[in-house]
Amino acid sequence: MAIPDPLRPLPTPSTQAGRDGVAALLARPARAVVALDFDGTLADIVADPEQSRAHPATVPALSALAPWVASVAVITGRPAEVAVRFGGFSGAPGLDHLVVLGHYGAERWEAATNTVHAPDPSPGVEGVRAELPAVLEQTGAEGARIEDKGHAVAVHTRRATDPRGAFESLRGPLAELAERHGLIVEPGRLVLELRPPGMDKGVALAEYVRETGAEAVLYAGDDLGDLAAYAAVDALRAQGVPGLLVCSGTEVPELAQQADLLVSGPAEVAGLLEALAHHIDAHHTEARPRGPAREDRPDLA
Repeated sequence: MAIPDPLRPLPTPSTQAGRDGVAALLARPARAVVALDFDGTLADIVADPEQSRAHPATVPALSALAPWVASVAVITGRPAEVAVRFGGFSGAPGLDHLVVLGHYGAERWEAATNTVHAPDPSPGVEGVRAELPAVLEQTGAEGARIEDKGHAVAVHTRRATDPRGAFESLRGPLAELAERHGLIVEPGRLVLELRPPGMDKGVALAEYVRETGAEAVLYAGDDLGDLAAYAAVDALRAQGVPGLLVCSGTEVPELAQQADLLVSGPAEVAGLLEALAHHIDAHHTEARPRGPAREDRPDLA
């Protein structure tokens, strides 16, 4: 298949499974789900998580690709409403059917209704929230910062005097605190998140793929929490659903080693999404979408 525009090359995955995933997505885009992490994938990692915002190229790239595919889903540990606000997703052209699965799938925001569906907070999170300040004080992790996510609580050490040292010193005490309240600890890039068990990106992704009936899936992430989604894609591949695993950045070797395609960060993730949209557009000109709805493209269904 010839590349119609050399200014927008499509990166080639390093694995055959990844190449098969790209081929399936390009051949039948209306049967594909594109799922993406937020922080580190659509937004650059920043010292203060409250200052995180989607990369400027993210929304235009999503808007170009979303009308072609079955669905675009953002799967994040953040509350869904926060990801929507920080991403600038609400009301964005072409994203009428975007779904944000927040708190690892416990919450769900749909652009079509602009509403969030969420369960009641876990009692364990309430207990951790009350005890956490004292635990941090006893540990002496100077500069560590608490982020209250509603259905989870995270401790960031990026602003600590010794970020890595604080991270390591907190792992044990936070694991004990989480266990006392029936929670688990999810480590990330200088962040430790305490949340209820049974919530992870792999469960959220697998359920969403089943819901949509997708026949191809792309997942992009950057951190340890994305390993569960990678495992879900591997399981789908074993069931005959082609998939592409994209790693944003190389700060987490455990993820980078399993990826089919490495990109340097959110800017290149956006470039990949734009390139996919460009290639689909170039090779499906007979069914070019007029808007976000996919129902008027039966020949792609």
